[in-house]
Amino acid sequence: MSQKKKNKIKTYTPQSKSNNRKLITGIIIAVIIIGIASYGVISHDTSLGSKPNSQSNPTPSPTPSSTPLPTPPSTVTPLTGPTGEYSASSTKVLFITSMGDIVIQMRDDKPITTGNFVSLVNQGYYNNTVFHRVIAGFMIQGGEGSTTASNIADEIGNDNHNTNMTIAMANTGQPNSASSQFFINVANNNSTSFDSAYTVFGQVIYGQDTVLAISNVPVQANAAYGGEVSQPKTPVTLIGAVVMPN
Repeated sequence: MSQKKKNKIKTYTPQSKSNNRKLITGIIIAVIIIGIASYGVISHDTSLGSKPNSQSNPTPSPTPSSTPLPTPPSTVTPLTGPTGEYSASSTKVLFITSMGDIVIQMRDDKPITTGNFVSLVNQGYYNNTVFHRVIAGFMIQGGEGSTTASNIADEIGNDNHNTNMTIAMANTGQPNSASSQFFINVANNNSTSFDSAYTVFGQVIYGQDTVLAISNVPVQANAAYGGEVSQPKTPVTLIGAVVMPN
């Protein structure tokens, strides 16, 4: 057997055994540490995943405090009628979008729907969401947050008309299934089938041009709606929504 071949055969001495024990011990400790760290990450992800639709702890990012909220010009005039529906003191919500500002005046006679909407606004639910469905000459739809809001009761009433520039709640097609998604009409969609299904809870009183501009952005096939051509090619973002002071 040649000397070169002999040199490949390693012999074990007490010292080498000690060194190997230390090496093995070190490896075992490292594996334990990595295992503990991995368990912590997995446990964290599981706890988040166990409540994907929890409304008790919504997580949308708030509007960055470094960005001052714009104030619509003083030419914005609140609706004062019809009596019982709108008044000068009606709640107003400012949408700050990537294409301009929109002010929506809430109806006074839809307390369940407006209460739910204003609550979600105050929670920051709509901040940094997108208008995910846009159809020119029909409507723009948004309000799909990172959690699912609770279903609320319909408030159809006798004067529920989806006329141009009104805002209404979207739903699943079943009664009392509205939650967070809304749509703004960009045409008179006040057909019997629409008015009997979707609660109208306000009207755009400022930024109608912004609403129309959003409705006319280039769109592509929308997988969420069976390939309907309604998904903006460039996202239109609802950067923030805030309740305006009266």
